[in-house]
Amino acid sequence: MALLRITSPHTHRAGRRTSWVMLMVILATIPGLIAQTWFFGYGTLINLVIAMLTALVSEALILKIRQRPIGFFLKDYSAILTAVLLALALPPTVPWWLTVTAVAFSIIFAKQVYGGLGNNPFNPAMVGYAICLVSFPVPMTQWIGAAGAVPSFSDSLAAIFGTLPTIDSYTMATPLDAFKHKQGMMSSEAFATVPGLQELSLSSWMWVNLAYLAGGLFLIWQRIITWHTPVSMLAALAVMAGFFYAIDPSNAASPLFHLTSGAAMLGAFFIATDPVSSCTSNRGKLFYGAGIGILVYIIRTWGGYPDGVAFGVLLMNFAAPLLDYYTQPRTYGHKKAKKGINPGGEG
Repeated sequence: MALLRITSPHTHRAGRRTSWVMLMVILATIPGLIAQTWFFGYGTLINLVIAMLTALVSEALILKIRQRPIGFFLKDYSAILTAVLLALALPPTVPWWLTVTAVAFSIIFAKQVYGGLGNNPFNPAMVGYAICLVSFPVPMTQWIGAAGAVPSFSDSLAAIFGTLPTIDSYTMATPLDAFKHKQGMMSSEAFATVPGLQELSLSSWMWVNLAYLAGGLFLIWQRIITWHTPVSMLAALAVMAGFFYAIDPSNAASPLFHLTSGAAMLGAFFIATDPVSSCTSNRGKLFYGAGIGILVYIIRTWGGYPDGVAFGVLLMNFAAPLLDYYTQPRTYGHKKAKKGINPGGEG
């Protein structure tokens, strides 16, 4: 039987082109986008427009330089997906130039330099995010205070384009950031002692993560992704959190807190499952996801940044080829050789 001349793994589902898969992933982010806009204002929508324009221009420019067909590659929606993931990960009030920097770096240096879609060893969106987080840590960690006033569309525009001098009245520490800098604040009563950080802030992050969970379950239902990576990542994060929470509940966050704060669900279902830079074998995906979950907890608890999804994913991108090498499934039609017996049949 003749196979299509495409790279593995082969798919037997008709009509599932790259563009269709990318579009479905983009559509699955809509619940999370709506939740973020509701709780944190219109900044995410504005960043989304800036990010998509930057991604398309950057991709077209590099394709022109590489003398590749621009229209053909732009229609696969991979650049748009990178822009969407970055716009969702960035705080709603980051300056416009920071969004442009993150997206342009992702497309040019993390994707096209390696040869384009299918050749990049690292998740492009997380490369751009990590570069900006290391270079510009202050604006990258200033989120809208969901417990307080949410800026209007005009105020969001003014904040992003640098004409709003009172942006500090809208921004505040996220629950993860507050957790890192204040011990003994995991209970509801303790949270209320943190200025500006009320239970509404906790519930808003929870709803955002539940929205991304819904989108992720849709992707699993459509068999666009498998359950292995997200489940193992979230399970490892929960186990780590549960272990340390059981030892010292006054200074450690509960598993529920970790699973519903920051980019836990966005990272598990939309970022860690990138088919190019993650593992391909099912067993490899289990180890890959678990490694990300452990790294996320370590960085959140003892690292220098409030959230660790980007760095956890990038570090495990390094390990993905090795994990795939040692978790390859048995070749179809061959039996596993018994110990001490030559597979060729000679004793």
